[in-house]
Amino acid sequence: MTMGIRPMLGDCRGKVLLCFLLGTLWEAASGQIRYSVPEEMEKGSFVGHISKDLGLEPRELAERGARIVSGGKKQHFTLNLQNGHLYVSEKIDRENVCGQIPQCLITLQVLMEEPVKLVHAEVEILDINDNTPTFPVEEILLEIREITTPGARFHLLDAQDPDVGNNSLQNYLLDRNTHFSLNVQTKAGGTKYAELVLEKTLDREEQAEHQLLLVATDGGDPARTGETQIRIRVLDVNDNAPLFQLSLYEVSVPEDVQVGTVVVRVQATDRDEGSNAEIIYSLIKLSEASSLLFQIGSASGELRVVGSLDFEADQLHELEVQAIDGGGLSALAHILLRVTDVNDNSPEITITSLFSPVPEDSPLGTIIALFNVHDRDSGENGQIRCAISRQVPFEISRSFDNYYTLISSGILDRERISSYNITITAEDRGDPPLTSNQVIQLQVSDKNDNPPVFHQSHYLAYLMENNSPGATISSPKASDADSQENARVTYSIADETFQGSPLSSYISINSETGVLYALRSFDYEQFRELQLRVTAKDSGDPPLSTNVSLTLFILDQNDNAPEILYPGFPTDGSSGVELAPRSAEPGYLVTKVVAVDGDSGQNAWLSYRLLKSTEPGLFSVGLHTGEITTTRAFLDKDSVKQTLVVAVTDNGEPPLSATISVTVAVADSIPEILSDLSSLETPEFPNDSNLTFYLVIAVATVSCLFFSFIILLLALRLRRWHMELGSASTHLEGVQASQFLGIDGVQAFLQTYSHEVSCTIDSGKSHLKFSSSNSQEFTGKQGSDQREPIMSWDACNKANEEQAFIKVGIFF
Repeated sequence: MTMGIRPMLGDCRGKVLLCFLLGTLWEAASGQIRYSVPEEMEKGSFVGHISKDLGLEPRELAERGARIVSGGKKQHFTLNLQNGHLYVSEKIDRENVCGQIPQCLITLQVLMEEPVKLVHAEVEILDINDNTPTFPVEEILLEIREITTPGARFHLLDAQDPDVGNNSLQNYLLDRNTHFSLNVQTKAGGTKYAELVLEKTLDREEQAEHQLLLVATDGGDPARTGETQIRIRVLDVNDNAPLFQLSLYEVSVPEDVQVGTVVVRVQATDRDEGSNAEIIYSLIKLSEASSLLFQIGSASGELRVVGSLDFEADQLHELEVQAIDGGGLSALAHILLRVTDVNDNSPEITITSLFSPVPEDSPLGTIIALFNVHDRDSGENGQIRCAISRQVPFEISRSFDNYYTLISSGILDRERISSYNITITAEDRGDPPLTSNQVIQLQVSDKNDNPPVFHQSHYLAYLMENNSPGATISSPKASDADSQENARVTYSIADETFQGSPLSSYISINSETGVLYALRSFDYEQFRELQLRVTAKDSGDPPLSTNVSLTLFILDQNDNAPEILYPGFPTDGSSGVELAPRSAEPGYLVTKVVAVDGDSGQNAWLSYRLLKSTEPGLFSVGLHTGEITTTRAFLDKDSVKQTLVVAVTDNGEPPLSATISVTVAVADSIPEILSDLSSLETPEFPNDSNLTFYLVIAVATVSCLFFSFIILLLALRLRRWHMELGSASTHLEGVQASQFLGIDGVQAFLQTYSHEVSCTIDSGKSHLKFSSSNSQEFTGKQGSDQREPIMSWDACNKANEEQAFIKVGIFF
């Protein structure tokens, strides 16, 4: 820079922006917080006191979970929750953030989550003079004909300064010379441009080329300058410059215009002829971005779009077209190209906060999420309406600006729906409208609101008796619709008593699985069923429980052999004898074996069979009745004493059985029986054969001692005995002939052969009448003659003696 220019720089310096050490804070009329901070400040530089401006203590910011939410992609500021100060998180270059926008504002939001509150704040980034004006070329070449008249103007290339305000380009300076001066003008957009004015006619012969220094200065303090060389070549002859029809061309172009479209055609004329009238068009002073978007036809003057226009990036383009004729004269025209908006940007949804999971007992109006919706388009194309998917218990509520909250509008039930995929749809008002979707996955956390539920309303369990302790009985299961600890079920048995003992001494339960175990061996014959209540309780707070009743049935096992009730083993030392007359016909009922089984069901089904008989084929036993009957008539050769062995078997698996030995005495008359009594032997039992023999002898001896007494008694009271014997006969008719009695079978003989004796003294005849039930037994002619026999007195006395002997047996 020459010495003559430096004093001019000092004179052109205007006011400069004060150095910003601290951010300036003020609160707008809308209640927003606004700060200002110079660009290029170091990381950690103080911006403002957020907590103080919000009327809060610093600790309250931390307690309420305050944080910075920025609408942009970069986070330029940080909030210190300890002191409540707002700091710069990284160096901010105003030119990169806002470009040439006069006022550079960065919006941010302070979100406090407990309770939810969103505070809007703006930080203005103030420009500092950190950029030097620069020219696009190091040398500007101008060709001027020598016949050019003084006052001619020549457009010079503009210098570029990214700063704004006073820090931007403010003036151009030209070093002193005798032929040229500099005229500085202001464009419609407010930018400065310079024109070189010819002050004195050029003389090519005197000086063919001129060198000038052009300096561009900004208004910073200190001012920054940029310079370039102007080389002027003096040409000869051409004295008419091109002339545009319009000095300013204005055109509007939609941002979605196709590449290659001609948006405007400029035209200039030259009154010269020949090569001096040939005009070439070119775009000058193009920025790098504009050079990628537009081209002009050098001969046609048609301006074409060669790149994609974006309304959101740049709404206005200022272009300068230069027309140069063949002689080097030029003219300049301006093109003001406005880009109109089309709906080419879908709304953008940004989830700021999501409170998931949400408890299922949350009240209506609970805030689920906070989100921001932004559309880069303008006008109606940038107006947005939001909606969510249907059939979900949520709704959208607008907060402020472009912030929305998602709140609950219905009752949540985790057991019915445990999670939601909520689709937020944002749609602008363009034509056609554009939409965008954002899916929020919301989990519903569990509360203990469901008691355990058993799979059955009542349980039945079956267990075979004689089980081993520890045997598994049943496993009632309960499920809980809740989750985690609220669904963990433990089992227990109600504290009750059974047969005087605690139920817990019979059955135990696994608290985790619910499996029931037997603690002792059960006996079907002691009890057949057991009632208990099982409780299922979850692990919630407070816990919930459910009861279910369970009936345990003890199944019978064939563990009891049949027990023979009749005939029983004698306990008085006598031998049990059943009597059968020799005149008995086939099918005669001798006696009946009666047995029971302690088991039940088929284990208690009894069957009888004859194992052994003195005379095979003489007797048979009913398979299911146990009745011993004759299968043929008695023969003389048949023994008076018949021994039968009868087996009683149940129907269990394996079957159990018991046996009994039955002795049957066969005789036609009482004396025959008496004579054979001594020969009758009772069934042999271990260690009892001798004792039975002596008992028989004792009974016979005692019977003889009373025989005389009975004869005398019958003689004195014959009629009274007759009445007593008739009454006894009537009573004995209802007694089965096969009823077993002890003491040598005498009593059984009396019950089987009951008859009446009637004697008369004077007639010499007496009557012997047998009872009707045994009319076929012991008749005078063995049942062949049913008439009442006439007996002599001696025979009558003998009959009375026999009846008295029988009566003695009854008393004994």
